[in-house]
Amino acid sequence: MLDFITKKTGENPELLIIWLHGLGADGHDFEPVVPQFNNPNKDLQFIFPHAPVQAVTINGGMRMRSWYDIKMMDIGKMPDEEGIRESEQSVLELIEAQIKAGFKAEQIVLAGFSQGGAIALHTATRTQHKLAGVVALSCYLPIPEKLADEQSKVNQSTPFFMGHGSYDPVVPYQLGQDSYHTLKSAGYQTSWHEYPLQHGVSMDELEDIKQFILGL
Repeated sequence: MLDFITKKTGENPELLIIWLHGLGADGHDFEPVVPQFNNPNKDLQFIFPHAPVQAVTINGGMRMRSWYDIKMMDIGKMPDEEGIRESEQSVLELIEAQIKAGFKAEQIVLAGFSQGGAIALHTATRTQHKLAGVVALSCYLPIPEKLADEQSKVNQSTPFFMGHGSYDPVVPYQLGQDSYHTLKSAGYQTSWHEYPLQHGVSMDELEDIKQFILGL
């Protein structure tokens, strides 16, 4: 199973946020955001998994932490379907382990940035676990052409938060927005939030994510 870091904002967490990092990072990448989510009315637990180390084609075959291979700069094309599905299974195993540990599926928020956000969207639209929410940042829905055939309707009423930088040079804004429209058309309760930044997360975005999560 995936190795991960655990952080809490209090001793009695009502929600568990599984937050997947981006390409080349690791579980420590978003660890510093945890204090931003402190709230006297709702304790949270965060799990930050580490993606496996593997070769990434667009980086000259260099080995790094990655949820799947990226084969060309136009990241919406030539998806590494096998790698995406392997990461989906790894995330599902992690969710199931947390359910065995005492959380209900309805207490789990699946979140991710960039590649991690892509895996969050892919997994949330296919799992049979009814999640509390989904947070997908600076990312896109991989393999959108297979959504209609593969989707689970379990999370169609689950709130999805999609955030994207309007100047993102890594995951094009249009690719993210196209994914948003695909999810909306498929019946998912998805909201779109854009920010004047490149490929990253701003304090304003973190505040919006906090309010989204605390409202679940």
